[in-house]
Amino acid sequence: MGDLDGRNLCWPGGGFRHPFKMAVVVPVYLSHGRVAEAGVVLMTMNAILQVLVLFIVLLALAKPLGWYMARVYEGKPFVLDRLFGPVERAMYRLSGVRPADEMNWKSYAVAMLLFNVAGFLFLYGLQRLQGLLSLNPVNLGAVAPDLAFNTAVSFVTNTNWQAYGGETTLSYMTQMLGMTVQNFVSAATGMSVLVALIRGLSRSTSTTLGNFWSDMVRSTLYILLPLALLVSVLLVSQGVVQTLRPYQMAMPLQAIGYGKAMADPNSQGVLDEQGNH
Repeated sequence: MGDLDGRNLCWPGGGFRHPFKMAVVVPVYLSHGRVAEAGVVLMTMNAILQVLVLFIVLLALAKPLGWYMARVYEGKPFVLDRLFGPVERAMYRLSGVRPADEMNWKSYAVAMLLFNVAGFLFLYGLQRLQGLLSLNPVNLGAVAPDLAFNTAVSFVTNTNWQAYGGETTLSYMTQMLGMTVQNFVSAATGMSVLVALIRGLSRSTSTTLGNFWSDMVRSTLYILLPLALLVSVLLVSQGVVQTLRPYQMAMPLQAIGYGKAMADPNSQGVLDEQGNH
């Protein structure tokens, strides 16, 4: 095992892994007593099947999901607009956004940059002040300035680079209000910019690209949120933990116990995969 700061990680067999290198210096024994070459990544039949299933699912969903997303961004009727339409309109009224007012590329870019700057400042401040906030059952202190900066930039840009041990660095509050929110809105920002690019390429006479605020709200409300809810229900049905209970002491086969967070695995796993793919 290894330390949670992302430095030298010791693996079974005495090998070490550098945080920026993928080569693992651990002997892997193959059939007939052969030893795999260091740094070689071996795919099992199970891994190959998972990749094949992923490609099949992506191909099967490409046309129906593309049709659905096109209707979402074009403002045409679809199934979920009856359910989430009132929520969308309420968000526009509260924020003063007029979704019918389209923006040129400069206004669209400025709105996107301002939104991401605000998200960065909020996430950075949340990490620095987490020791004073609630939902912190193990009384984790403030995240170091450099780590908080790196994490905020990473999640706001949808990079999701984690140079820390989530269970020993971030409180439940920080993960829910900070990381989870950014896993939604940073992905929605990227989707909105892509849609604006497509509009710019397809519109031969118009000088506008749509409305950034409307595109981001619709990306989150009608695409990302339903997908997250669907996969979350699937994970909960399989027993994946998702509560706000205090850390539980886990006793592995080795005679060493460690505290296990109870709120992280479900939502973060869903949103990480959703945002990255």
